Amino acid sequence: MRAVRLSAVTAAATAAALTAVTGCAEKGGDDAKDGAVSVVAKDDSCTVSTTEFPAGHMRLNIENRGSKVTEVYVLYPDDRIVTERENIGPGTRASLTAEIKAGDYAIACKPGMTGAGIRQAVRVTGEGATGTKRSPEMDAAVSAYRQYVQAQAEQTLPKAKVFTDAVRAGDVEGAKKAYAPSRIGWERTEPVAESFGDIDPKVDVREDGLEEGQDPVKDWTGWHRLEKALWQDGKITAREKQLADALDEDLADWVKRVGRAEITPTSMANGAKELLDEVATGKVTGEEERYSHTDLVDFKANVEGAQKSFDLLKPVAAKNDPELVARLDERFAALNALLDKYRRDKGGYEFTPYDKVGKEQRKELSDGVNALAEPLSKLAAAVVK
Repeated sequence: MRAVRLSAVTAAATAAALTAVTGCAEKGGDDAKDGAVSVVAKDDSCTVSTTEFPAGHMRLNIENRGSKVTEVYVLYPDDRIVTERENIGPGTRASLTAEIKAGDYAIACKPGMTGAGIRQAVRVTGEGATGTKRSPEMDAAVSAYRQYVQAQAEQTLPKAKVFTDAVRAGDVEGAKKAYAPSRIGWERTEPVAESFGDIDPKVDVREDGLEEGQDPVKDWTGWHRLEKALWQDGKITAREKQLADALDEDLADWVKRVGRAEITPTSMANGAKELLDEVATGKVTGEEERYSHTDLVDFKANVEGAQKSFDLLKPVAAKNDPELVARLDERFAALNALLDKYRRDKGGYEFTPYDKVGKEQRKELSDGVNALAEPLSKLAAAVVK
C-alpha cells in the first residue's frame, strides 16, 4: 500500500488543468519524432509535450527536473489508475509503456510521493487499442492473468474471515495468527486492487496514508488499523469488531469488481514493476507491517504476483527480447533464494519477523529487489515491440 492515495479531481480542477497544460507544455524534442509523450516533472509543475495523442500503445518518457523523488500516474477521470511509475529520483529519467483506449485522462506527477499530485488533463483519440488485434499469446496471457486475479481475490475471503471472526470473538492471539495469511492474495494482485481507487484506502491504508483532514479514530479502517489494535494496543474493543465487519464487506466488494478490471499485456507488465516498487517503498523499509513485523510475508506475495505476470508474458517477451527474459529469470530466482533464507516452514509463509532482520540483511534484500526492478521496468516495452 502506498503511503498516500491520490484524491479525486473536481470539475474545476480538471478545467484548470486543461488550461494550464495548453499554456505550459514543453516540447518533446526527439520524443515527438518517435511518438512518445514527454513528461517533465518538477517540484511545482507537471508538463507534457502534447495534450492529445492517439489510442493504442502509449509511451511516456519522463524526466524529473525537481529536487524530490516523484511518481507519475495516468489516471481515469474517476481516479482509477491506468498505469504508474514510482521512485523517479531527482535528475533521472524513466519510461512507461501502456495500452490505452480513447477517452479523457489525467497525467499526474507526485513530487515527494505525497499529496494529491499535480495533474494535467489529456485526451486520447481514435480507435487505437480498441481496434488493435493482439497475438494469441497476448490474449492467452491476459485471460490466464484475469483468472489468477479472480482466484486470488476469491481465496482471500475465507482467509480474511478466519481473521475477522477471531477479531469478533475477541481472540487477540487467534487474530494475530490469521492476520498475515489473510493478506497474501491481496498483496499478490495489489495493482489490480488499487486500480479501483476507492477500495485500497478502505482496506490497506496505513495511518500515515490518511488524507489531510481525516481522523485516525473515525476514518482509519482496514487491516492496518486492526494490526495496530492487536500488536500495539493488545486488545479488541467494540470498534475493532465493527472494523472487522467493514473489512469483510469491502473485500467482498473487491471480489465482485475484479472481473471487471481493465487488464492488458502492458498493464500486467507495469503491474509487476509496481509490485516491486511496493516492496522497495514499504516492505524492505519495515513501514508496511510496522506493528506485526510480518513484512516478509507481504514481500514474498508481492514477488509471487510480479513473477506470475512475467511468466504469463514470457512467450511474447522472449520473442522480442530474449536477453531481458533470461536476465529476469535469473534475478527472480536470486531474489526468491534470498527470501528462502528467512522462511521458517518449507514452502509455507512463516518468515522471520522483520524486526529480527538486521541492517546488513535488509540492505541485501533491498539490493536484490533493485537488481530485479531495473530489468522488470523494461518488460512492458518488450511486450509491445
